[in-house]
Amino acid sequence: MTTDASEPFTVSPEMEQWLDQRVEKLLAERMDALVKERIAQAMKRDPAKRKVAIIASKGTLDMAYPPLILATTAAAMDADVRIFFTFYGLNILKKHGANKLQVAPIANPALPVPMPNILGMLPGMTPLATQMMKNMFAKHNVVSIGELLQQAIELDVKLIACQMTMDVMGFKREDLIEPIEVGGAATFLGFATGAHTTLFI
Repeated sequence: MTTDASEPFTVSPEMEQWLDQRVEKLLAERMDALVKERIAQAMKRDPAKRKVAIIASKGTLDMAYPPLILATTAAAMDADVRIFFTFYGLNILKKHGANKLQVAPIANPALPVPMPNILGMLPGMTPLATQMMKNMFAKHNVVSIGELLQQAIELDVKLIACQMTMDVMGFKREDLIEPIEVGGAATFLGFATGAHTTLFI
């Protein structure tokens, strides 16, 4: 059987419908594959997003909580976390120091029970304010600073003691808890410059 080359090629309506459906299916599959590929690329972890750098510069009871709470939360979310303890923040790392942190009522209007400075200056008011805060935390089942430090260690949060602060304030390595690292600003900044989250507290 021969066909005339001059005659136009024709496709039956059924064949045309089948071809359209086939093309649409192939396009849909390809588009779906491309979308999944883009989503997979977008979901890839950016290493910097998994790094949290925190500077703890204060050594009062109320200011010891924020860096430790944020650090343990970030570590529980699978982030690489490091806290740089400098100046008064170094007191948090002292052996048995977590139990001795206090909160002063003087010039602290944010206390749950605001206190005039004239009363805050009276003997025994700082221990009283400290005990009030500890009682408030205990009432709401908030863990202690010592327990938070232990949680941080168990979650592999790196605790870095500022070498300069240790030298200036006369701290010795044996005065501080285990395990910690001792390093300078350059040590911490080497990590912090690659982190997406850096906090100064």
